[in-house]
Amino acid sequence: MFVDLGTGQPFVPTPSYFLGCFDIYDREETLGEELEKFNPNDPSDREKLILKYCLVSNRTYRHRFLLYKCLEKALQDKSFDFQSLFRYDPEAYSSFPYGWDEMENTRAFFEDIYRLATIEWKDDLQKASLEDQSTWVTLG
Repeated sequence: MFVDLGTGQPFVPTPSYFLGCFDIYDREETLGEELEKFNPNDPSDREKLILKYCLVSNRTYRHRFLLYKCLEKALQDKSFDFQSLFRYDPEAYSSFPYGWDEMENTRAFFEDIYRLATIEWKDDLQKASLEDQSTWVTLG
């Protein structure tokens, strides 16, 4: 299992990792107001959201590779419930902008993340794919 050297914790990504940048909990007046300018159902707005918030990160090329592969696997599963990732949980200390839990096609949102990551992270994905992932830092 890949260990994040920054935290010392196992890094086990899920597609929800791509949504953390859209969490407006306690930032409704800042990030929330900014995100409400976009319509995640509109392909043009969706692309702007993904490029501006989602794919810009301080993750290493290995993190990006694992995130990408995790998303690839979820997209290959025709029964994967992307909508569940947007459901409001009153017990959680997180929330998305108003209306995002009613997004028309959450799969399309993640397909666009994948498509754009393929372009934006091309060099990182290539670099990681050439390495033997079994030699990456692991537990045990």
